[in-house]
Amino acid sequence: MSGPRRLALPRTARVRAARDGQPLAVDGQSVAHVRESWLVEDRWWTEQPLRRRYWELVSESGRDLVVFHDLVDGHWFRQR
Repeated sequence: MSGPRRLALPRTARVRAARDGQPLAVDGQSVAHVRESWLVEDRWWTEQPLRRRYWELVSESGRDLVVFHDLVDGHWFRQR
């Protein structure tokens, strides 16, 4: 039996965002609605701090999306 497996590993995403950082499109899908946004800051005391802005979105096709912008390195990722 193998050990626990991680679910919903982040994948790189192509995000077009407004000047304020709000996603307008994710991987070519237009965003119809923003459900919520939150900031996660952790490990600030280490050499590898974690600082991410998460967005829960609804695409124009009705699909629920969660993406985050890594505020340390500037990359976007898709959580689901």
